[in-house]
Parts: sequence; C-alpha cells; structure tokens
Amino acid sequence: MKKVLLGLLVIISAGVGGAWWWLQGNLDGLIKDAIVHYGSEMTGAKVRVGTVELRTKDGQAFIRKLHIGNPSGFKTAHALEVDEVEVAIDLASLTGRVVRIRKIAIKAPDVIYEKGSEMTNFDAIQKNIATYLGQQDKQVKKEDAAGKKLIVDALSVSNAKAHASAAFMDGKTVSLPLPDILLRDLGKSKGGLAPGELGQAVAQALRQQLAIAFSFDRLSKPLGDAAGKAANAIKGLFSK
Repeated sequence: MKKVLLGLLVIISAGVGGAWWWLQGNLDGLIKDAIVHYGSEMTGAKVRVGTVELRTKDGQAFIRKLHIGNPSGFKTAHALEVDEVEVAIDLASLTGRVVRIRKIAIKAPDVIYEKGSEMTNFDAIQKNIATYLGQQDKQVKKEDAAGKKLIVDALSVSNAKAHASAAFMDGKTVSLPLPDILLRDLGKSKGGLAPGELGQAVAQALRQQLAIAFSFDRLSKPLGDAAGKAANAIKGLFSK
C-alpha cells in the first residue's frame, strides 16, 4: 500500500511539475493570443503580434511586430505598426488588485492618421473601445469591478514616423512631424484603469498630437484630373 501511495505522489508531483513547465513555456504565447483576441475586439480593427517575450525574473516584457489595423471604411494599411514595445512590470504588485506598470515604451512606431468620410481612424478606434467597454460593463459589471486594474508610471511614444491621408487620396499618404509623447501616472488618481481604458488613453494621446501636427480643415477634394490641383491640396494639409 505504501508503494502504491508513493507511486501516486510521484505521478502527481510529475504532473504538477509538467503543468508548471508547460505554463512557463507557453505563457508568452498565451499573452500574445490575448493581445490579438481582445485587442481586435476592442478596437474593431485587426491586431497582429509577432512575438511576446516575458521575463518572469525581472518583470520585463517585449511585444514585437505589433500591428493595429484600421476599422472598416478606411483605406490605409494600418493605424499603427511598431517593431517593439517594452514593458516593465512591478512583480510585487501582481498579487494585488492593482498592477503597477513602471513603464510602457513604444519605440519608433509607424502611425497613419486617416480622415474618412465622417471621422478619423483614431476617432473610430476610440469610439469602438468606448462601445466595447460599455457592453462589457453591462454584461459583467460585478466581475469587472473585481478585476485587475492598471497604474502606469510612464508611457512614452518616441521617434514616431507619422503619415496622414484623406479619402480622396485612395490610401496614399504624406509624411508629417510628430513630437515624442510622455504620459505619467496613468490611472493613479482613479485607483487604476481597466486594460481597455488604458488603450483609450494611448489612442487619445496619439490623436491629440496628430491633430496638433496636422489639420484636415483646409483640405478639399481636388476637382478633375489635374496633378497640380492635387499637389496644392496636399500642401495645404499641414497646420501653420
């Protein structure tokens, strides 16, 4: 009987150890799948991720080859693409209700600001996230209230390559300057943000900077097929 019990303990221990090894080995993949699934649902745009690397010893994480497409109705290739997003997590906070993220660094993103018939692509993404959060609040309000919240010490967007487009340009773009963005203490005054709310904050910050750097007010659809008219219209895109 003792041998049988000992054998069962060995099997259980091996099973637990194997499950832990599987979780550790697949955690990066689980995070990647979550970003793709929930990111696409929230933004109403196709989200893709190349790889996710999570360092459980120091709380460093790297999201590589992140692609956020455009909602339906826009012609450009994407809203944002970035080779690497660096995240630093306070591991001690993971067991609490509010997770502290020391930094999110979005490095050299390629951003396209497109004006559609009714709104820009970033307006549409913000609207879709707000709709998603509203639906979630109605469906699982109690669960959301008890869910994890996030506080971000510093969120930066640096060395962005920004472009703009309008409906008549049929997906073509012109380049524009975009200053670096630095946001501090996101969610601190509210006791934390839901992940969707953090996504809204990032989209809002980008939209505000793009609106400052670029104006669609002076843009009107060029008439006829004259290249000169199109060139003059494009020149008038930039704010003074």
